Amino acid sequence: MGSKKKEIALQVNISTQELWEEMLSSKGLTVVDVYQGWCGPCKPMVSLFQKMRIEAGLDLLHFALAEADCLDVLEKYRGKCEPTFLFYAGGELVAVVRGANAPLLQKTIREQLEAEKKVLAEGCERKVIRDEPLSDEDGCLSHDKDIGDDEDVASSGKTCTLAIIKPDAVVHGKTDEIIMKIHEAGFDILANEERTMTEAEMRLFYQHKAGEEAFEKLVHHMCSGPSHLLILTRPDPEGTEDVITAWRTLMGPCDPDVARREQPDSLRAQFGTEMPFNAVHGSQDREDASRELALLFPTFKFSDELLEASLSKHFSTKETPGSRWLHLYVLPKFKKEYQCFTNS
Repeated sequence: MGSKKKEIALQVNISTQELWEEMLSSKGLTVVDVYQGWCGPCKPMVSLFQKMRIEAGLDLLHFALAEADCLDVLEKYRGKCEPTFLFYAGGELVAVVRGANAPLLQKTIREQLEAEKKVLAEGCERKVIRDEPLSDEDGCLSHDKDIGDDEDVASSGKTCTLAIIKPDAVVHGKTDEIIMKIHEAGFDILANEERTMTEAEMRLFYQHKAGEEAFEKLVHHMCSGPSHLLILTRPDPEGTEDVITAWRTLMGPCDPDVARREQPDSLRAQFGTEMPFNAVHGSQDREDASRELALLFPTFKFSDELLEASLSKHFSTKETPGSRWLHLYVLPKFKKEYQCFTNS
């Protein structure tokens, strides 16, 4: 109970312009987690903020939450697919961190806090920045937005993959540690959603394993408690390894016992116990990644190219003027029809 109270007091929820101005006038450094209502605040960073608050003290370091849709001042951050952290000192913007990158956030907090201490103690000039609105091309995915022909959504130039931190790792409190290792390996987390999956979702998700002996046990495990669903991308300017291959390498062999023998530094070796409790899931290939992302993140829109390539084996196509309706043939057994619309 005590830890919950501490967490609530850690971040002030800014819901009005008056609260925004009051929070920014606080002495010292204020870090604002700007989030979208459809995905919520970046919860994995709370433990880092608690650690930094203890390290820095209560007087000069403050944390706040602000939903982009609730404040006009945050209008340009609406609809973005990655967490945004704004750093304010003396009511001025001094730094921005995009993405749930714990090492970068920690480094930026320390640097900006030291800079603000010098401003307050020695009268040094505060370095103020201006954060221009992000262009649509910066995002790999968009949420509930119309997508034009020239926009780069989940295109071949910037691929994404699904990662799941499974219930066994979540219940043992390993989520933050796994996310930290994901960042350290050079991945960017574009979305992070914590929820408990339904049986219908998991039977569809693992339909390719339906004939296996362990299928029922796997479905039961994946529905047994909350998981963390992540959308990952990874900068690779040299084109040596795509995000899907890189993530599967970081996970290691499926069986934790094999992982401990062959890749002891892999996530499954460190956090898995036995099958099917192997801590993390990753898509097999680009086709599976797009299918799994479309299933578990249905409100995200992907490029036409990816949809057609990845869903061709799972959907039947019916042409209509100006559109293509893709009907999944396995969902009627769950009395639910999924329709994906793409512009022709």
